[in-house]
Amino acid sequence: MQVYAEYAIVENFCMDFSLLVAAKAASKNPAKYGRISAAAILGACFAVVYPLFGLSGAAGIAVKIASGGAMCAVAGKFASVKGYVKFTAFFTALTFLLGGALIAVFSLAGVSYESGGGYVLSSVPVGIPLFAALMLAFAVIKLKRKVVANRSVAAYCKIYFKDKSAVCSAFYDSGNKVYADGAPVSIVPAYIAKKLTDQTCINTFVDIHTVAGKSKIPVFTAEKIEIDDGKSKITRQNVALGISPRHIYKMVLHPDLSEVN
Repeated sequence: MQVYAEYAIVENFCMDFSLLVAAKAASKNPAKYGRISAAAILGACFAVVYPLFGLSGAAGIAVKIASGGAMCAVAGKFASVKGYVKFTAFFTALTFLLGGALIAVFSLAGVSYESGGGYVLSSVPVGIPLFAALMLAFAVIKLKRKVVANRSVAAYCKIYFKDKSAVCSAFYDSGNKVYADGAPVSIVPAYIAKKLTDQTCINTFVDIHTVAGKSKIPVFTAEKIEIDDGKSKITRQNVALGISPRHIYKMVLHPDLSEVN
């Protein structure tokens, strides 16, 4: 089968990028998409030149695994070796799963294929529609966030905890359905929580679900919060506050707090 270098680079870039993004999400790695793009470019270039090495058998497999490890090293952002191993393990597992699934589908559909550059090459440009589907998913997520933000009501909040207080911009989010022991939980930025508590006294945790996956966040109870949405000012006593696992600038108020006691 004849494969043009330009075609191979584009398809392998799309495939590598999609798999690396999936590994990033599965391992909850904080890497930026610029790093992932750079790693995907390196992987695509390797896929094109690999056939020139003429390697096969154990040597070929070892080189392919090493190239995947190098790609993950470039793509991810790691605080420890454990983080790198976790990211690489997910990437390798996803690569084998996708490769096996494609071979099965091609065999059932009668589509010709052959091994090349560490991936399956066929008359069907699998990597390109996979990349397009990923971009569509990103667009849908971004649109959803924009719609939710437009529906949200901007507010100003002052939090009182023990002998400390902190102020923060906030908004009501109808998508916030987090509860702890039946009490609605609002989400505060980590930098705000740091002003109020050192977290050593927190022994309550609650599960939340985000785009990046499932997280368990610490929850503490503020004695009082004052909310000013520009139209009215309300005060709520004994409000459960969860500390955001990711960097946010505004407090996410639970919609139940807007209801009259």
